[in-house]
Amino acid sequence: MTEKRRHSWTEIRDSIRQMILDSTYGPGDKLPRDEEFAARFGCARSTVHRAMRDLAESGVVERRRKGGTMVRRDPVTRATLNIPITRLEVEQKGSVYQYQLIRQSVQATTPAIMANFGLPKPRPMLRVEALHLADSRPYIFEDRWICLETVPEIEAVDLTRESANEWLVRNRPYSRCDLRLYARPGTESDSEVLQSKIGDALFVMERTTWIGEDPITSLRAVAHPGYQLVTQG
Repeated sequence: MTEKRRHSWTEIRDSIRQMILDSTYGPGDKLPRDEEFAARFGCARSTVHRAMRDLAESGVVERRRKGGTMVRRDPVTRATLNIPITRLEVEQKGSVYQYQLIRQSVQATTPAIMANFGLPKPRPMLRVEALHLADSRPYIFEDRWICLETVPEIEAVDLTRESANEWLVRNRPYSRCDLRLYARPGTESDSEVLQSKIGDALFVMERTTWIGEDPITSLRAVAHPGYQLVTQG
């Protein structure tokens, strides 16, 4: 009876995933049609469709146009990454955290940011550049774009006192994330902000998040030389 009161697509997704995990439906099994699950859970068919799409994107099921939905025989394992709050990351290392807002302004998205979000034309977004420090030494510089249509509340946040990183992690959960990690030689601009040498190997993280189809934020973070990213799955 409790299942029939569920209307969130994430709850439907988790329920179907649990049926697969406990072998109610095994590898290669055909799942009930979306309308059958909708009747079972007491929700709209579109809610089931959204849940199934997420399961397909995560490699749990396979959707076939005329063949229905099947549990994958060879499920894809995908790595997940929790977005860290930089302040806590610094403090957990035993260092004193500091934060500096360098600048913020509403700007039209650049072609690179439009490509990150998959936007057909520019939009006004909040651009925030900030520096995180550990023991008074530069730790991470971030250049971030925030979609004001999705996160209008950010305009009321005092970003001189609280970083956009921490506010977004605490207030804007995401449903999809594109992540790119790489190293590159530091530039003159990097050396000025991070107090590093030109040519130093720097760790760069580019991350773009959405809630549903709505863009949240696109970030490029450049860390000090020797930075290590640690995550647990």
